[in-house]
Amino acid sequence: MNGQDHSIRVAAVQMVSGMTVADNLEQAAGGIEKAVSGGASLVALPEYFCFMGRHDTDKLPLAETPGDGPIQAFLADQARRHGIWLVGGTLPMHSPDEGRVYNTCLVHDPQGRVCARYDKIHLFSFQRGQEAYDESRAIRPGDASPQVFDMPFGRTALGICYDLRFPEFFRAQGDVRLMVLPAAFTWTTGSVHWEVLLRARAIENQCYVLASAQGGTHANGRRTWGHSMLIDPWGEILDCLPEGPGVAAGVLEADRLAAVRESLPALRHRVL
Repeated sequence: MNGQDHSIRVAAVQMVSGMTVADNLEQAAGGIEKAVSGGASLVALPEYFCFMGRHDTDKLPLAETPGDGPIQAFLADQARRHGIWLVGGTLPMHSPDEGRVYNTCLVHDPQGRVCARYDKIHLFSFQRGQEAYDESRAIRPGDASPQVFDMPFGRTALGICYDLRFPEFFRAQGDVRLMVLPAAFTWTTGSVHWEVLLRARAIENQCYVLASAQGGTHANGRRTWGHSMLIDPWGEILDCLPEGPGVAAGVLEADRLAAVRESLPALRHRVL
């Protein structure tokens, strides 16, 4: 297996984050503990796991600088304490723009060291009746290329929520064995698009997809879709948690991935 693990258990922590960072970190710690007790060696938190404010700008005072801040310290401590790969959902990080932050996903290795950083590049906006969102009001898009990292099962890609709608973003990450997507899909869009988009990304890239979501009605009144899930390279859902805090988990199998790619060698058949 070229140094890669034949199988590995992974888990997506689903949350209903609120407006108090300390409470959210406590909720995240409980989810991580549950995932680890189930045998997971890679755990993913959802987008905005640390804070879901009432207004877009509420997150600005919480912005951290690389390597400094209570949210980053929490993530490093959890990864190190449990000896896991931790995909830390997203947190606000300082950007060059006054009044805007990066929406950043950090990955910590089992020693608690940052091994990947991705600043979300696609910013969500939606308006239908009284329901309206525009992330660009308080978030600066990242300017880095798609980010990947190597862990025991192999090359792993990162994406965040709205990125899911852009297949070229994931194809640009090359040959990966797992895609991890922290998200906070709205109930309106998630109820019709979430599952089909996740399964499409798994099928077209012939890889596993682990999606960790916000799932419930938040203190700020927003309702998120949830349905954190693990999908295999054939597009089959291995586990799904519809709503509420908890964990969706399963095992990545190298043999399963190899069998799918061998029986239908679509990645080798690409022309463009």
